[in-house]
Amino acid sequence: MSILQTLQERSHNTCELCTSAKELKQYTIPPSLNESVDNSVLVCSTCLEQIEGNIEMDTNHWRCLNDSMWSEFVAVQIMAWRMLQRLRNEGWPKDLLDMMYLDDEALALARETGEHEDEANKIIHRDVNGVILEVGDSVVLVKDLKVKGSSMVAKQGTAVRNIRLDHENADYIEGKVDGQQIVIITKYVKKI
Repeated sequence: MSILQTLQERSHNTCELCTSAKELKQYTIPPSLNESVDNSVLVCSTCLEQIEGNIEMDTNHWRCLNDSMWSEFVAVQIMAWRMLQRLRNEGWPKDLLDMMYLDDEALALARETGEHEDEANKIIHRDVNGVILEVGDSVVLVKDLKVKGSSMVAKQGTAVRNIRLDHENADYIEGKVDGQQIVIITKYVKKI
């Protein structure tokens, strides 16, 4: 059974965040490097567009998180936590966050995208041209890079897909090159 079919079955063909049954899609939670049932959720187009920032957040739409935050599936809990963090200045999401519980591993994954950081405290990663990089972006290397600790050389023009950001240093990102996870300095990449 495919990941999408499994998600449809576990959610009874409804959005796992708002329970809508319209235009459902699989969404893999960043910064996941591979798709699996454990790091994916089934969401409607309305939720997806707001998650990805394609349309303005509709605060009232997300009142559904009052129910979905209690899901038995960790991926749904993580997405509920992230969306509540984005809305925390509205008042009511802060109350839900105070009630919500995530184990240490799930909380660490939920914090990977920095949703819990205030805008002033967020570390911003920029490529060689100053373009802001985000979790899940694809970049291309702008010069040959010798990988420390190995004989491997990552060649100029190599695409690195689904990057992760270092939340402690704006100069570092992580990604897979030739199947090996490496740390890359942002001034040597260009967003594609």
